[in-house]
Parts: sequence; C-alpha cells; structure tokens
Amino acid sequence: MSTATRDHREFTVTGVVQGVGFRPFVHRLAVELGLTGFVGNAAQAVVGEVEGDAGAVAAFLRRLRTDAPPLARIAQVRTRTVAAPPRPGGGFAIVASSAGAGPRTLVGPDVATCPACLAELFDPGDRRYRHPFITCTDCGPRFTIIRDLPYDRPSTTMAGFPMCPACRSEYETVTDRRYHAQPIACADCGPALWFEQDGLRVTGSDAAVAEAQRALMAGRIVAVKGIGGYHLACRADDEEAVRRLRERKLRDQKPFAVLAADLATARRLAFVDDDEALALTGPARPIVLLRRRGDAAVTAGVAPGNPWLGVMLPGNPVQHLLLAQVPGLSLAPPDALVYTSANLSEEPLCFDDEDAITRLPHLADAVLTHDRPIHVPCDDSVVRVVDGQELPLRRARGYAPLPVPLGRALPPVLAVGGELKNTCCVLDGEYAFCSAHIGDMGSLATLRAFDRAAAQLTALRRVTPVVLAADAHPGYQTRAWAERHAAAPQLVQHHHAHVVSLLAEHGRIGEPVIGVAFDGTGFGTDATVWGGEFLLVGADPATFTRVGHLLPVDLPGGDAAVRNPCRTALAYLAAAGAGWDPDLPPVAACDPAELSVVRRQLATSAMRSSSMGRLFDAVASLLGVRQRIGYEAQAAIELEDLAGSGAGNPAAPLPPFGLTGDGLLDHRPVIRGLIERVRAGADRAALAEAFHRAVADAVVAGATRAAEATGVRTVGLTGGVFQNVRLTRLCRDRLGAAGFAVLTHRLVPPNDGGLALGQAVVAGFVAARAAQPQKGG
Repeated sequence: MSTATRDHREFTVTGVVQGVGFRPFVHRLAVELGLTGFVGNAAQAVVGEVEGDAGAVAAFLRRLRTDAPPLARIAQVRTRTVAAPPRPGGGFAIVASSAGAGPRTLVGPDVATCPACLAELFDPGDRRYRHPFITCTDCGPRFTIIRDLPYDRPSTTMAGFPMCPACRSEYETVTDRRYHAQPIACADCGPALWFEQDGLRVTGSDAAVAEAQRALMAGRIVAVKGIGGYHLACRADDEEAVRRLRERKLRDQKPFAVLAADLATARRLAFVDDDEALALTGPARPIVLLRRRGDAAVTAGVAPGNPWLGVMLPGNPVQHLLLAQVPGLSLAPPDALVYTSANLSEEPLCFDDEDAITRLPHLADAVLTHDRPIHVPCDDSVVRVVDGQELPLRRARGYAPLPVPLGRALPPVLAVGGELKNTCCVLDGEYAFCSAHIGDMGSLATLRAFDRAAAQLTALRRVTPVVLAADAHPGYQTRAWAERHAAAPQLVQHHHAHVVSLLAEHGRIGEPVIGVAFDGTGFGTDATVWGGEFLLVGADPATFTRVGHLLPVDLPGGDAAVRNPCRTALAYLAAAGAGWDPDLPPVAACDPAELSVVRRQLATSAMRSSSMGRLFDAVASLLGVRQRIGYEAQAAIELEDLAGSGAGNPAAPLPPFGLTGDGLLDHRPVIRGLIERVRAGADRAALAEAFHRAVADAVVAGATRAAEATGVRTVGLTGGVFQNVRLTRLCRDRLGAAGFAVLTHRLVPPNDGGLALGQAVVAGFVAARAAQPQKGG
C-alpha cells in the first residue's frame, strides 16, 4: 500500500462516552477497518489515534457517530492530523485512563437491566443465574455509584469488591460484553443481598427474596434497597397494608406508584398505548402516568379518587427477582406492588445505610437490602406521554445527570432552584447539568439533601461557580442558602426562569419568545404573587418584559387559600361581583365562622395574586369538584379529568376572558358565566371542558396581542399549569392554527423542577456580560 494513501489522525470524542462500552466499540471498529492506534478515557473525553488507509480512517471517523453504542450520547468529535510516525508494533490498543485537566466527560444515568442480562438472570445454565447485581456495559448503575471521573472502578462504590478471576477475565477481554463494565460482579465477588425482619437476618439471594415475598403476601410493608435509594413496598391489592403505609408515611391522599411485574400486568391495571409502552419499557424505566382500568386489581387507597395510576416496570435485578417465583417454592409472588420512596412525606429519599437504621424501623416491617453503597441518591422519574412525546414531571433516575446542551459556553454557575420540587443546576462550559429531583424544601433533612446534591454536582464537574443564582422570593429557603454562600447571588424572577428553561432545552437561547408562564405561585417584581404571565424574552435572555397577565385577585390567607380551594373560589366570586349565595358549592363548603374569616381577610390582609393555578382551583371548587386538597394541584388534576370526560359533549362556549390594551386578561366574565350555568344545573363535565377551552382561547388572544406589538411569532408554554395535558393540547392546537410556532417541555419539567436550569442560564448571561471588557471613553 502506498504511503500517499495513508492517514494518521488524533480524535477526541465528548459526550456520554464513558461507562457505555465506547472504548471496546472503538477497538472493534478500528480492527474491522484494519487501522492501528489506541483509545483511552480521559476526564474530559474519550481520546485516541488511528493510522492507516485514508479511506478507512475517514470511515472510522464517520462511524464513530453513526454506529456508537446505544447508551452513548455523542456531543462532538474533534480530529487533527498527526505528523508523527505510526506507533511501533502495529495493532490497536485500549490504554489506561488518565485524569487530566480541563472539562470533564459527561456522566450517564442509571440504566435498566438490558435484555441480554435479563436473559442470563433467569437462565439456569448461566453463572450469573439469579444474581441480584447482574450488569454489563449496556445497563446498570452509573450516576449513583460514581465518586469521581474518569469512570473507572476505583472511582465508584464498587471499589470495595475485588473481582474474582472469572469477572476479571471478562472485564479485561475487549470482545466481551462486560469489558470495563465497572459494576461487574458475580455471586463469588459482588455485593450480597439479605433480608431482615424482627431482628433475624436471612442471607443468600434466593432465600432473602423468598422471605421478602412471604412478608409481602402476608400484608407486611417491606423496605427494598435499590440502585438510588430505599423504597417501601406492599401488595397493591391489600387495602389494610396500603392504609398502614399511608399512616406511616404521613401521606393522606397523594397517589402511590405501582411496580408491575411486566407489560402485560401493566395493561391489566391501566390503558397503555404504544407510546406509553415504549416509555414503560425504555432504559430509563420511569413512572408513567396511565389511565386506570375500572377493574384494576389495586385497592382504591393506592390513588384515592384519581383516575390515573403511576406505573413502572422493574428496572434493576432485585426488582425482577422480587416479582418472579423463586425456584423450588410453591409461593406465588405478587405481580403488582405499591412502590414508593422510603421517607416521611416531604422528607428526602432514604439512601444511606446508617440513616436507614434510624428511619426504616418506623416505616417498614422488614428490609430487603444489600451492601453496595449508594453515593448519589436518585428517586424515580415521573412522566406523562403526550402525542408520542414524554412530558417530564419529575426528572431523576434514568435521565439525570444527562446535560442540556446550551449551544454556547457560559461562565460556571450554580443555580439553587425553587422551594418545591427542588433541583439544582450547574453550568459547565456549553452544558447545563441538572441534579436529580431533591424534593420540597420544607424540612432540615431536605435542606441537608440539597447541600449534598449541590456539593456532589459541583465536585463531579470540578466546577467553582463564579456566581450563585436563586429565586427572587424573599422567603425561600433556597434563596437564604444562596445568600449564606455568596455575597451577592443573582436573583431571578420565578416566571422568567421558567421561560428561559424552556428556551434552553430547545437550544433557542437568544431567540425571542412570548413565554406563557402559568403556575400557582411566583414572587413578582411588584412584590405580589404572579402566576398567569405573558413574558417577552428577547435576544438577551437575562431580561424580560411583562406583556400581559391575569387580572389579580385578593387571595385570603395565603397558604390557607391554597389548601382550601373553596376559600380561593370565594375570592373570585367577590372579584366578579357575585354574592356568596349558599346554593354555590364553595359557599356551602364553608361554615359561617370560616365565611366570616375569609370576608375579614379579603377586607384587610389578602395578598394580590395573578395566579392561573389559583383560578383553576377556584373553578374546581365552583363546579363542586374539590373544596379541600390533600396534596399540591389535587383540585386542578381532578378538574382536568372532569374536562376530559366532557370533551365529547361540551357546553356552549363560556363568555371569553376580557382583554385590555395592556394585556390584562379579565377572568370575571368567565366566572360569572360559570355561576349562571352552575345555578341552571348544567353538566359539570361540559362546564369543565368549556373552561379549559376558554383559557386556551385567552392564551391565543394574549399571544396575538403581544405578537402584534412585538412581531414575535414563537410562543412557549411553561409552568406547572402546563402539566395539564388537556390544556396544553388545546393551547398548542389553537396557537398553531393562529400561525404561531409553539414550544413545550420535553427535557425538564414545566413545573418548578425546571426552574434551576432557567436561573442558571440567566445568571450565566449576566456573569458573561460582567466579564466582558468595558469600552472606555
């Protein structure tokens, strides 16, 4: 072969390229193409060199992207010509990892057991038959076991489990599926599973699983240690067990998730379309919200009064074993379990073994546990499927810490998120890294969990933030945390952060958008409660203009109104000039003393609120759907479901929202129309649907007015209200028909779980501007 046809290239591949079988893939590709060289891990990338026929080198570089392993996420492939002669000895080698300096590589999320490992798990002839920690380069724990980068075994919580000769051979054989699979283990060298109940310990995987199954079938609550933390499990069809679980968790009405043995079982519990089946069976294994079947074999206490079930399928070997029959035993295992995080309501997930010793005895009757440490706790993700696309409601296991590419480099920032559904976010170069779901910042335990998550995320990225970003609300614990850790944190208005998070996940930072930010509560720049906002965000994402909003009302009693939709409804009745007649459901729900309290609050101490979330609560109350709530957004969720049941036979349109020249949406005509029809005995479902349509029409009207003033024809729908799929579809379809491009969430939640991303980007732009040299005069 002529030397003129040869090429020698250095390559650098960034993205999620460690722990996904990328180096053996590169090795196989190079050998197939007859190339020599090497490949290795560095902290920031996969790096290497190839030398050989120029056509083969070109094919190699092209196929690095097109043929990459399924779990890889390629961000960039950079190459340069190398003038040095070929490496002596020929061949292609995988070389040792180097830590190095500079940006760090991206960490992959935990991944559900792959089909190949699952087949081995239940193959009596395989040496890992029924091994609770079976894994390979295509599946298993990643994020939750990594202590440092590069991703090698000594940098994970598997460092304390020396490999046996058989595992070592697989680990070092480049053609093996487990080549450099860092969590690799077997029964001879891996972690151990055991069961504890009433002070007795049962060891041996099958014996431990069998005892856990017996306890579950007997109505016990069993704590199960998984990949990212402990769960509490009980039979989904056992009314008494579910009641005791609610009592112990202090969780009165909020739905529990259900772990189904397989897709067939999930279909017996709920209606599952093809797109929902893909979400259920995908590598992330999220909880998917599905419409419950009327004959589902789950007790009503699993999701009281809720037509939806949060269903997930087994995502790790312990779960697979727990729902499968133990060989040699006649005991039939449960095929569906309530499976909820092991914590008290509003507290963070229990994941540390020492913490479990203190917390679990108050929650569980028994424990199925193991000795592989969890370094980073990670709760279950929750999604809805909307028109074939996942809508994230809680972003955690299976997704975190996959980054959001920003398309431009920004200074390092730590954003601390909001008060509910908290996450934090770190900017590192061209990427934003969002933590897994942390929780509601209502307890010291959650604040400590936040401390840990922020420290882990910044340490993993080796980022020293130049600025901290926080919500502008003066009462948020997260803002107080930022002010304790920085002299002058960047404060970002709540709904501004929502809109920028949506732009960031779509890679459209710097493009103008009319952001429709609807939620329950956000601190406004005028010190009132916002939540029904039309914001213009332009080429500078660090600034915004409020171009419209819902007409504010006086909200009596603050949080008391949130917990009691009937009180919110009374405020809207008063604002509409309607009397508190006892024939109206919110009035009938209050005794004279409560009515007197609300009347006095409205006259003296009410907070002004433009919240669309509160308007949904008020309408739910007015239609008799829900007067008191047991968990966040319960009234709005039930109103959405009622609207869906009335979609096929909607009422005549309600009077439209008023719209003033300055973009003020007046809800009073809608409220008065609802009052009139409620008194006339109109169908509640039809009225709920008519209200949804009226809100969607108001969104179009508000966006059209803003577009006429600004020329902007892109609308973004964000905020917790847009977890309402019925409203989102109506708005999207009507906006599209009016000629708007519409952005909705697909990577981060529309709720406050997405706030930190928007905060980080806003603060990053402010910091970048401050760092630019100032032009002198």
